[in-house]
Amino acid sequence: MKKLFIQIPCLNESESLPVALAELPRKIEGIDEVLWLVIDDGSNDGTSEVALSLGVDYVVRFSQNKGLASAFSAGIDACLKLGADIIVNTDADNQYDASAIPKLVKPILDRTADVVVGDRNVSNVDEFSFLKKVLQKFGTRVVSSMSGVPIADATSGFRAYSRDAALQINLVSNYTYTLESLIQAGHAGLSLANIPVKRNDALRPSRLFKSTGAYIRKNAWSLFRLNTQYKPLQLFIPTAFALSLLGFLCFLPWAVDVASPPSTPHVQSTILGAILIISSVQVVLFGLLADAISSVRHLSVNSLERLRVIELQLHVAPRLHPGLRDDS
Repeated sequence: MKKLFIQIPCLNESESLPVALAELPRKIEGIDEVLWLVIDDGSNDGTSEVALSLGVDYVVRFSQNKGLASAFSAGIDACLKLGADIIVNTDADNQYDASAIPKLVKPILDRTADVVVGDRNVSNVDEFSFLKKVLQKFGTRVVSSMSGVPIADATSGFRAYSRDAALQINLVSNYTYTLESLIQAGHAGLSLANIPVKRNDALRPSRLFKSTGAYIRKNAWSLFRLNTQYKPLQLFIPTAFALSLLGFLCFLPWAVDVASPPSTPHVQSTILGAILIISSVQVVLFGLLADAISSVRHLSVNSLERLRVIELQLHVAPRLHPGLRDDS
């Protein structure tokens, strides 16, 4: 019996949630049971109560806001403990076309993919500015390079995960799950498929960032952190090479003078060159240290996956929100 969960992370979505839920399917070919789960990330507008009144099967609720990545992870954990074979993640603002969910899960049912990402074709999204479209494409290329799998829309939250893929998701970021989960999927050797999906007009502005500047800062910082965690040598070695090259260039005036006397000390440039070369050696050492930490992280992820499997075998109950009680 195949069981599919559609999970929706929410923060003060009592107004938009009815619209999003009205579009969700209850029957999908190849699936025996379709269930809905809402993760209430510390809402103060009665989102949980609205969700339950609209027929949502399960609600996970935080007593305070913990961030989108934490809400996503809590949903994945609850879905697995409730017996999910496939998990679909979508947004409460109804920006993703729910009619595409059968297409999204088909590659998993056919066993041709472990993770499926809904590709919004950001070039044709009118709500996105030209700068945001460029940044989205650049970020997608970076994540594709870091993960080693072809990704068409790295920031899309409309995704489907097989049970095996969901078991291997262990996020560190509390800002967003979109980038890190794809990189983890690539490093775990999971297969990924991209499915074109239509994007509906959002019911409200994004709450992840208040401006394009904030969007750039947060995503740039996320990509930098992920690079240091998963591919540290790709970041540190080129940086060290650039510093050493600049250091040798600083020694060039002194070397030219030595070759054609009378020479002058060039104290400032030689001191700067020495500092840059020493810095390059330090960066290499930092890179090697980060690479060692990355190896330990890989072992930790494997251990967490095994722990999760043990919890499922022991039938550990998820932390749900029954009625009006908070779980945090």
